[in-house]
Amino acid sequence: MRQVLFIHSAGPQGEQEGSSGLLQYLREQLDAEFQVIAPKMPDPDDPHYRPWKHALQKEIASLDDGAIVVTHSLGGSVLFKFLSEEAPEKPFAKIITVAAPYWESNSQWAVEEFLLEENFGCHMPPLPEIVLFHSAGDPIVPFSHSQKYSKKLSNATLRKLPGNDHLFPNGISELVSEIRKTESGS
Repeated sequence: MRQVLFIHSAGPQGEQEGSSGLLQYLREQLDAEFQVIAPKMPDPDDPHYRPWKHALQKEIASLDDGAIVVTHSLGGSVLFKFLSEEAPEKPFAKIITVAAPYWESNSQWAVEEFLLEENFGCHMPPLPEIVLFHSAGDPIVPFSHSQKYSKKLSNATLRKLPGNDHLFPNGISELVSEIRKTESGS
């Protein structure tokens, strides 16, 4: 059974909060075929990069080779920063982000501890396919953030979703299809 590591967003993660709806949807859709692993990241109401990095490092080390990593919002930007600083111990089959913020200087997204280097993609180890999902009208993290990742990561595919969702409490059918596509190897 292939593993899916799900790294949630910042903010409250209780029932009906944060990434909980998206995670529940993934579990309902995938649990018969995949092992969905969803650790609670440290202090999501007041997240800091170092504790999240250490938690991510531990979770990745415990995965089987060929796991799929799915991230939501802050989870995606933390994963990219981590991968630009560290070589993962295990190879991934695919990385999928949903609504990941792009932290950069001289913008409202200039939080020092989450900033990426200008050429962060050059520091990342060779990675499998990267798929970036983002709503066209996301009111929390603008669609332009995923466009920036797409330009910086040569093997990334940007999937523009209709609407204005950020939390996706009802799930994303295209995300499930993307995960299953990985399983079938097509």
